[in-house]
Amino acid sequence: MTLQLGRHAFADDATLMMAIVNRTPDSFYDKGATWAEDKAFERVALVVSQGAEIVDIGGIKAAPGVFIDEAEERDRVVDFVARVRAEYPDLVISVDTWRASVGAAACEAGADVLNDAWGGADPELVDVAASYGAGLICTHTGGVTPRTRPYRIEYDDVVASAIADTVAYASRALSAGVSRSSIVIDPAHDFGKNTFHSLEVTRRLGEMVDTGWPVLVSLSNKDFVGETLDLPVGERLLGTLSATAICALAGARIYRVHEVAETRQVVDMAWTIAGRRPPARAIRGLQ
Repeated sequence: MTLQLGRHAFADDATLMMAIVNRTPDSFYDKGATWAEDKAFERVALVVSQGAEIVDIGGIKAAPGVFIDEAEERDRVVDFVARVRAEYPDLVISVDTWRASVGAAACEAGADVLNDAWGGADPELVDVAASYGAGLICTHTGGVTPRTRPYRIEYDDVVASAIADTVAYASRALSAGVSRSSIVIDPAHDFGKNTFHSLEVTRRLGEMVDTGWPVLVSLSNKDFVGETLDLPVGERLLGTLSATAICALAGARIYRVHEVAETRQVVDMAWTIAGRRPPARAIRGLQ
């Protein structure tokens, strides 16, 4: 399905790199490396040069920590969104927030997509996306409270739950006025899930793709990778790329990543093996 993300359209055979830009001092991965605005802007320039079609700007880390109110979250992301929009008019800007008020301010500043990592915790976020013609990422979290870790969550079938919840969220967004071509679903690896759940979602991702909604995966350096391989954050790239290849073979469209160039190569290779993308060149045995 053709994707319309704000003012930007992508053909149905396009895969997209969504580069993570953390406006936080306490990110689990970069430990605040892009907390300073100029450092965050350098990160944007780098990922754009590497071919990222989307940047995902977040002002609050997902894990538990210091409470960040709406005013502080706006301060961290809104002016930065405006700066990125002014410099990169053709770049898709996503904002990682579950709060409608922050989403509205970000869209006013030029954001194209609202990435709701907490599965509709603020029911008014769909109305904001509809009002601004923004894209919306609909995630599955099993109903957990934002910024809490899962504890002994059980599912009869985690993939069935992910499909039911994200498709219901997508349908609610559609009813609110969000364009069908602007809605994406995300199983949300690790969110409301233990490692076995995330592995099963990865293994059966094709079932989510078969719903007809474009699928986003956020795999980069996640705990399910670390626990599977017994590796700390910072040593999970190969495991992340292995999981990425599985999701790409299944047909995921958007990849939320820390490492843009490496992920692009893996996704292109997997999509070519699947027959969805031609080789960049094919002269062996022909010349």
